[in-house]
Amino acid sequence: MLKYAMTSLLLLMGSEAWAQSRPVSTTLTCSRAAGLVASQGAVVLGTGVYTYDRYVNGPNFCLRNEPTEPAWVPTIDNPQCFVGYLCRRFQGPSNR
Repeated sequence: MLKYAMTSLLLLMGSEAWAQSRPVSTTLTCSRAAGLVASQGAVVLGTGVYTYDRYVNGPNFCLRNEPTEPAWVPTIDNPQCFVGYLCRRFQGPSNR
């Protein structure tokens, strides 16, 4: 019985790594959110309860054919804070 209790305890302690949270823009100042993207290069940033995206500080963090698009997110002190860029998939010519 003690063996099962210890195993359960170890499993619960190890599960914290799975529950790591990403930064949420609405809890950061604009300068902190922009600084995070600038310093890390690429960051997955939450922008609401169920919304998130990957923000980058330039095209070198996107795939070769992915253009960048300026990105603004809501922060605690600015409803439209420029944090960097989004990588967008290249839309090639249509076959129609």
